[in-house]
Amino acid sequence: MLKFQLATPQDLKIAANIERKRQTEEARKPRIFNPRSRRIGIDKEFLDKQVEEKKRLAQSEKEKEHQMDQQLVRSSQLAMKLEKREEEERRKINKEINTFRTIYQRPEDRRDFDLYDPDILKKSMPPRLRDDDPRLGLASAQKFEGEDVNSEERSRILKEQMQSWLEQQSHERRMAEKEHKEAEEAYQKAVIARDKRAITLDKLEQECRRKLNEATARFNKALAEEQDYRRRTTAMQEEEDKKAEIYNHVTGDFLTEAPEQAMSNKGPNKPLASRYKGMSAAELKAYRDVQAVQMEEIIKMKREEKRRDEEWDRLMAGNAHAAVAFERELERKKRQISKQVAEQNLQLAEQQKSQQNYLNRVVYKNKPTAAFFEQFNKGTR
Repeated sequence: MLKFQLATPQDLKIAANIERKRQTEEARKPRIFNPRSRRIGIDKEFLDKQVEEKKRLAQSEKEKEHQMDQQLVRSSQLAMKLEKREEEERRKINKEINTFRTIYQRPEDRRDFDLYDPDILKKSMPPRLRDDDPRLGLASAQKFEGEDVNSEERSRILKEQMQSWLEQQSHERRMAEKEHKEAEEAYQKAVIARDKRAITLDKLEQECRRKLNEATARFNKALAEEQDYRRRTTAMQEEEDKKAEIYNHVTGDFLTEAPEQAMSNKGPNKPLASRYKGMSAAELKAYRDVQAVQMEEIIKMKREEKRRDEEWDRLMAGNAHAAVAFERELERKKRQISKQVAEQNLQLAEQQKSQQNYLNRVVYKNKPTAAFFEQFNKGTR
């Protein structure tokens, strides 16, 4: 007598899932095998409307960008004109300053111009005009202490000249400060006008940016709605594809682990990676043998690399030792040269000292006495 086992709830659940997937597959077949639905997929009229709307938005955005470009060009031209005007004002101020310096700050009007006057030799007087010439000093052997008869007159003239110089400098300083103050006020006014123009241009730029941001926000909103629709459509399509893929995996050869499912038409040693279930014992042994050979080669390579590193370290140590020896030789030569220079300096010092002693004792031995100076200024010649 045959005994049949009753179906369990788990078997009923599996059978129901299989039946639901079979019905889903039957409902999907008309869509897949219909060329029109497979190629277009969604409503073409709606897509055409979306394309027209996108073109219209792009044209509108292009027109707005063109208007903004024209506005920016006009603003740039205005800024260039303002900058050119400011440059002209600055050039005018510099020209006025140079004119003032040319007229009121000439080199020949300075108090110490006589110190670097190129025509001082042409303007200077002869070394001697008369015996009581006030320009004659002690070295001239024409005028001596106690013979100055015009000291009061000369002091008065010097005081008047000093007072005149001070008044002239004070006047020139006041005029220069006045001119500088006027130039500074004109420059401050030009700077204020420039700042006002810059503020106006900044407001125009902010307004353009605000309009551009509003247009960008509207475009982004429309684009987000379009992307959301595409995402929902794509999600539905992916959901159907996942269901079909699950059904194919359940009923395919991969989960059933058929031995022929990994075979490939490229050869026996090139199985399909998506269906490959693992290597056999012989394949594993061959793989491990190859790994052992590779490990031995890696060890040999590491030993050879270590040997090269040791040779390189020895070479670098020898170079360092040679560099230290060369540096010590340079230091020795520097010390020798310094010693020679010091000896030469001592010899030069001794020579200069002996020369100075010779000058003091021989050349400048006879100093002039009072009788030498008394022989002058006794006649008319």
